[in-house]
Amino acid sequence: MSPMLLWLVAAWLGYFIIHSVLASLMVKNWVAHRWPRRMPWYRLFFNVVATVLLVVPLYLTWAIGGESLFAWKGLWWWLGNGLALAAVAGFIYSLRHYDGSEFLGLRQLRDGERRVEDQERFRISPLHRHVRHPWYFLGLILIWTRDMTAAMLVSAIMMTLYFILGSWLEERKLLAYYGEAYREYRRRVPGLLPLPWRRLGRHQAQELERRGNRGG
Repeated sequence: MSPMLLWLVAAWLGYFIIHSVLASLMVKNWVAHRWPRRMPWYRLFFNVVATVLLVVPLYLTWAIGGESLFAWKGLWWWLGNGLALAAVAGFIYSLRHYDGSEFLGLRQLRDGERRVEDQERFRISPLHRHVRHPWYFLGLILIWTRDMTAAMLVSAIMMTLYFILGSWLEERKLLAYYGEAYREYRRRVPGLLPLPWRRLGRHQAQELERRGNRGG
């Protein structure tokens, strides 16, 4: 691997480590204990840092470039970009099932929220009935439907590995928040890739939501 690609790997690793540490309950609890008055700013701070730092590996991916290893052509171009457009549509559709103010950190700031735990209720959206992490799944589609240079391939592999690790870390928190209801949800719905024979019906999802929001 060339030195530039090693720098790209290091940039992704640095981003993933900082992102995971800042998202951890341990760090959130430490901030809440040490600076409780600043806790309402934490989610907004986290999002700003995550966005700014993401520029570094993305810029390196673009700057390093390299020879084309794989390109979608002909009918495959239509397939790849069709899947990418479907993934973008999926992202847009999913936004109606998230509390955008909570996700961005604006509600915590407005309400002066000092609690460490996310304040959203346990909700299983239509996409969540098919896969536990629909944004990661849609992200994987966007990543792997792009033409591949050496730099893009390295970034695609690194992001895929982080989606796997990140989903595991995220679920540790969700299990702490929602207990047995989330454990049951995890048994019945796949994590990153939908499987037709493992999904929840609408009423099954509603029942798990009720259980999770009353403490399992």
